[in-house]
Amino acid sequence: MRKESDYSIQLREKQKVRRAYGMLEGQFRRYFEQAERAKGVAGENLLVLLERRLDNVVFRLGFASSRTQGRQLVKHSHVLINGKKVNIPSFFVSVNDVISIREKSRKIEAITDSLEAVARRGIPNWLELDQTNFSGKAKAMPERQDITMPIQEQLIVELYSK
Repeated sequence: MRKESDYSIQLREKQKVRRAYGMLEGQFRRYFEQAERAKGVAGENLLVLLERRLDNVVFRLGFASSRTQGRQLVKHSHVLINGKKVNIPSFFVSVNDVISIREKSRKIEAITDSLEAVARRGIPNWLELDQTNFSGKAKAMPERQDITMPIQEQLIVELYSK
């Protein structure tokens, strides 16, 4: 039986993360380069950047049942940031940003169903949800321990460092 190479393991880890966050290679590489330039550990910086994306935050707050659905809600202008319409899924959420669902969109069945299911899934510590007002707030920047997906970010760093 042939042993799997380090390269293929690293590649598979990168593909897993890219698929989970719904990104193409070019955009993922730009995130990595940005993470590498920032202070701190490149792998952790990458995961923090991915977590701060608006489509992911909409999913994490429970307004969507998946990141893909979160992306669609953002693209269809159902989401407001600090009271302003934002329809860019890759928008970076900052500390103290208030993420809410438009008044007209609050009756959408997919959103109400997702909010009911959020109690089982839970919300990361860096976010705060106000279920009655269909809004949430970023209390802090996400940290590595807030990311529950089993990701070995060091493999991605090694892959791009070649």
